[in-house]
Amino acid sequence: MLLSVVIPAYNEEKNIGATIHALASELDRNEIPFEIVVANDNSKDRTEAVLQELSADDARVRYINCSPPNGFGRAIRTGLSAARGDYIVVYMADLSDHPDDVVAYYRKLEEGYDCVFGSRFIEGSKVEDYPRVKYVVNRIVNYSLKWLFWCKFNDLTNAFKGYRREVIEACGPYCASHFNITVEMSLSALIRNYTITQIPIKWSGRTWGESNLRLSAMGRRYMSTFIKVFAERILIHDDVIAEKLSSKRKSSKSEEVLNYRLVTLEGEIQEVGSRLAKIEKDENIKKAA
Repeated sequence: MLLSVVIPAYNEEKNIGATIHALASELDRNEIPFEIVVANDNSKDRTEAVLQELSADDARVRYINCSPPNGFGRAIRTGLSAARGDYIVVYMADLSDHPDDVVAYYRKLEEGYDCVFGSRFIEGSKVEDYPRVKYVVNRIVNYSLKWLFWCKFNDLTNAFKGYRREVIEACGPYCASHFNITVEMSLSALIRNYTITQIPIKWSGRTWGESNLRLSAMGRRYMSTFIKVFAERILIHDDVIAEKLSSKRKSSKSEEVLNYRLVTLEGEIQEVGSRLAKIEKDENIKKAA
């Protein structure tokens, strides 16, 4: 299965190269077929120039320049629309996420899970240099979500997660333009009853640049997303599930059509091979005569 790693990037000229090199090396080492799709979110530094060099060196690395205005959610939406993989992982450009966790996500999706949610706050996880204020806010928000949505997941606001393509398609189109897309994606999959597993991951504070997350500006946006998804779960959950099943049927039908075409093509190839063999045999007989 092809893995698409979607990376939103804003002013990450000193991080994006190391991020992609480390990620590609780890995926190659584990023999995972992949593409890396970087959504350049109207960067004002040399991020695009670095991406040009990276994509020229490795065809599996692609980048897209997002249309203004910029926004973390808009960048992720742009990246998702360009991703071609069967499995999709959203990954950060600032070296905070770890490549070996992407491998762990891929293996869990291979096991049959629809989504893999990494948690920085369960046994086995490792967190370095997490800002104290953000940590307190993070815990309050995530425990509130855990209670509101009656679930066991305790890091729903983390963007670094893995999904099957059908989940992305069934839960979209996404509306969030900023960091609230992290919970829109997580909660949308949750209320549709997809099979989700949670695993411990590692997280490191950025070594260069500064985070674009502004807690004071995100409160109203997170609240809007919470209300929207919570209303879907309480008021129209039957319609949400019906849409999910419809999407699944369409996906299965498409697979059936592709399998039929593949079998037909294989039969045609065999027939052509038989004809060529017969022609070669007849020519050999003529030469012998």
